[in-house]
Amino acid sequence: MPPKSRPVNAAYQALKKDISAGTLGKLYLFHGEETYLRDYYLEQMRKRLLPEGMESFNLHTLEGKLCSSERLSELLDHLPMMSERTLLVVTDYDLFKAPEEERRAMAALLSDLPEYCCLVFVYDLLEYKGDARMKNLTAALRDHGSIVSFERQSQDDLSDWIRRRFAAQNHTIAPADAQYLIFLCGDLMHGLISEIEKIGAYAKGKQVMRSDIDAVAIPQLDAVVFQMTDALMGKDFDKAAGVLGDLLQMQLAPIMILSVLGKQFRQLLSARIAFDEGKKASDLMSLWGLRSSYPAERLFTAARGFSPSWCRRAVQRCAETDLAMKSQTGADARELLITLLLELSLGVSKHAAH
Repeated sequence: MPPKSRPVNAAYQALKKDISAGTLGKLYLFHGEETYLRDYYLEQMRKRLLPEGMESFNLHTLEGKLCSSERLSELLDHLPMMSERTLLVVTDYDLFKAPEEERRAMAALLSDLPEYCCLVFVYDLLEYKGDARMKNLTAALRDHGSIVSFERQSQDDLSDWIRRRFAAQNHTIAPADAQYLIFLCGDLMHGLISEIEKIGAYAKGKQVMRSDIDAVAIPQLDAVVFQMTDALMGKDFDKAAGVLGDLLQMQLAPIMILSVLGKQFRQLLSARIAFDEGKKASDLMSLWGLRSSYPAERLFTAARGFSPSWCRRAVQRCAETDLAMKSQTGADARELLITLLLELSLGVSKHAAH
């Protein structure tokens, strides 16, 4: 079935079934954020298509910068050796940005691939953007191939995967702590896998505890900034300053820290308004496009500790500081950021939540 007529993510489900049934097609295009899944299923394709020990004869790889219709045709002509199929993987070649003559040649090749070959275009560093105006190429991909998007997993699927990964290390983890790990380190498997391995090696007990996660996991910037606002809510200004100092020590650009801090305060303000209007965390999820209830509930909890006037002032001062960093000649971005935190810290006591 042409990918265009499939529902969202159906091509991904079809790929899994084709690998399992041994019915892989001749042409695939892989793209998407979840590189862990992409690499996993590419490896499963290799195992399914190529006999063990014969990979060097039947697996061909080509970098995008070296790819051309002529070079691709040469590799497609390589017959399989002691195998029914060959696997050809082309990485970071933008089909739709090739010159017109090259696109026509590529469309002809993709429309008449040999039965023994499985060709996979992988968009890794490049972002995939199709162009329906290029009808021959679009038709070749639609009619003869499958465009597979490897998307971020749902929170439930990701939590289940985290539990399975810890189980493989003879550990268990509570659902709430799996959600905490996602909040702390992000929701991409590629980034989570190394953190899970570190935590599993560190944890002494059968069950992974939150203290094990905090001890060795490297948090993403959003989660660290959340620690700063939590410290402000608890009026632990030394801790808030310490978190900011650690971020600056890591050589993170002040403007980047300010950007995340500003977003955090905008979310806090919207959470405070939602709370005052009797709304729920689910409303906040919808407003900000949050994929999990965990950060929404944390925002709701944090918002109760700040007054509406403080939240509005925090948003305003972040915008003013951003403007100062970008427009004032000779402005010290670090000092502006430190001054902002000091001002906000002093303001918490004056504008305590009611």
